Amino acid sequence: MPDFVRLLVEFSRSLRAAGLAVGTGDVQAFCGSLAVLDPTDLVDLYWAGRTTLVTRRDDIGVYDEVFRRFFLGAATAPSGLAALKATPVGQVAETVFVVPATEPGTTETEEASLGLMASTVDVMRHRSFAGCTDEELAVLRRIMARIRLTPPRRRTRRTRPASSGRRLDLRRTVRRSLRTEGELVSLHWRRRRTRPRPLVLILDVSGSMADYSRALLQFAHTTRRAAQRVEVFCFGTRLSCITRALRTRSPDEALRQASLAVVDWDGGTRIGASLDSFGRRYARRGVCRGGIVVICSDGLDRGEPALLETSMARLSRLCHTVVWLDPHASSGGRSVGMMVASPYVDHELSGHDLASLESFAALLPTLS
Repeated sequence: MPDFVRLLVEFSRSLRAAGLAVGTGDVQAFCGSLAVLDPTDLVDLYWAGRTTLVTRRDDIGVYDEVFRRFFLGAATAPSGLAALKATPVGQVAETVFVVPATEPGTTETEEASLGLMASTVDVMRHRSFAGCTDEELAVLRRIMARIRLTPPRRRTRRTRPASSGRRLDLRRTVRRSLRTEGELVSLHWRRRRTRPRPLVLILDVSGSMADYSRALLQFAHTTRRAAQRVEVFCFGTRLSCITRALRTRSPDEALRQASLAVVDWDGGTRIGASLDSFGRRYARRGVCRGGIVVICSDGLDRGEPALLETSMARLSRLCHTVVWLDPHASSGGRSVGMMVASPYVDHELSGHDLASLESFAALLPTLS
């Protein structure tokens, strides 16, 4: 039996000793739920146990007491493994975890706890990726995984049956009229189908973007899992396709495979040459035709500005919308590359923090 599963079984036995009716099936459901959730997150651990192990409302108070004693009380924990596994990642998670109150008349306490959590999360949303520690980036990664992306949709030339519309479905109308001896009792219509626009992410992983590359790759992994037609590319001095590497469900494994696929990580920057390679190898094949192309870069190009201008002009003709995320835009000033590319960019946003990525997620559905 794995050590962590043994720890969960010991916790279930503690609940049973405290008087809760915890069966073998409940313990199996508890362990199975943590296989999907994050077992190192105290909030996930608490709610997984409360949902699967507590069957009566009157037992919630006992469950909270046992949970505090088992996972948060160092003196009464059964082993060092409990304290190790129950330690949240980052100081933020440790601050916001509060076991929900169950006694009547504690509404103000609950509201205060929720207000503390909302305030802390709001501060994290507006903190630049460059100023975050590894623990804070791990917390932001959990919040980022909950962002829901809705790609815009476009109307195709194909049609489908509909209850109303402007185009008459003559075939169905005539076929139904045969049942009434040729009398047109009802009219049938057709409407044009819709399909999501392709979404292409082109990420700058050069040395000047080192403080933002990992967070943007995590966002690309979230986007890849949320939308259907998503292609992800990275570039420094050359272009690399990492779409297949990001298909892995685990974010850490996906980022590890992506780092192996990109050979020029934290190196120089040749935006013009990379976009020219994208236009010749991928864009002309229809990868971004009618789609949304998102370029995440600070615009610090070491190549020729004329090549960047030519590549951006070709890209703007082949796709529907070009969005540029510049993490250094919030610091003021514009690079030469941004000034060259700006005439061909439809939307310029900042990608330096979680709030700017949420703004992009809110803008995405409107780009139809």
